[in-house]
Amino acid sequence: MARTVQAPPDQIFAVLADGWTYSDWVVGTVHIRDVEPAWPAPGAKLHHKAGPWPLSLHDSSTVLACEPGRSLKLNAGLWPLGAAEVDIRLTPVGDGATRVEIAEDFTEGPLRWARNKLNDLLLHRRNVETLRRLADIAERQR
Repeated sequence: MARTVQAPPDQIFAVLADGWTYSDWVVGTVHIRDVEPAWPAPGAKLHHKAGPWPLSLHDSSTVLACEPGRSLKLNAGLWPLGAAEVDIRLTPVGDGATRVEIAEDFTEGPLRWARNKLNDLLLHRRNVETLRRLADIAERQR
């Protein structure tokens, strides 16, 4: 999934680097409970709540890799449903714009085995909206 955002990579990465904004652009995350001071360094975590109350799940996402201004790779937890690896890449495309790509794949838990066309469609729509929200935030910071 990809989208061209009318902001330079560093401006978009500033949003990714602010763990407190995670629930503003990640669809399904409803509240950030804590962000470790080292975020977004590898190994740092942000603690979140996902899903509607009273069924909300408390978990955390951990940075697997980070190249400031270029990429961020996360292990996003949603236990007991599982966890996903999320890879976000930023590529400058000229005129101050950036191609933002997001790839997400379940790597642990029951969701890893529940792959079907319906899940793929839902994940696709979720990532379309996630990229739209990320673009809105980054473009407003100009």
